[in-house]
Amino acid sequence: MHAGVRVPDVTFKTRVRDDSIEGPNPFRWQDVTTADYFAGKRVVLFSLPGAFTPTCSTYQLPGYENGHADFTAEGIDEIYCMSVNDSFVMNKWAQAQDLENVKVIPDGSGEFTRKIGMLVAKDNLGFGARSWRYAAVIKDGVVEAWFEEPGRDDNFGSDPYGESAPETVLAWLKEQKEAVA
Repeated sequence: MHAGVRVPDVTFKTRVRDDSIEGPNPFRWQDVTTADYFAGKRVVLFSLPGAFTPTCSTYQLPGYENGHADFTAEGIDEIYCMSVNDSFVMNKWAQAQDLENVKVIPDGSGEFTRKIGMLVAKDNLGFGARSWRYAAVIKDGVVEAWFEEPGRDDNFGSDPYGESAPETVLAWLKEQKEAVA
């Protein structure tokens, strides 16, 4: 993936809270498209191997959540976290992480991840098909910058983290702002 490439058109199957639904599970299905997430906005998208996993839950997601104000100051409208997990899992993970700023995108079938070229087999961990760890700055549906962890391969033995870290993406945004000034 590289700058200038448009993100793939995908419809995500999400579960959204609907207070008109009574009972212990007041959620309904809602289709959300790539255009709904990306059109007319400048966003950071980061994707990771799985909800509730150690690096994702301890460093990457909290780093983006806690850095939200810094990203907003650099012209970012939204921060999205994507994983090849269904909406039930992503919503519970967002709840467990007390997210207020980062929005989760469930790529349950891995369609977006496959079309963007980041779907890998993680059978060595019992995960099946998952996303390789990456981040991107996307403006109006077009990739502006791409941050991919090294070593992308099926059943890769380790889980590198650094290129897609919030600190790396934020540093790039600041460099771009300074270059324009």
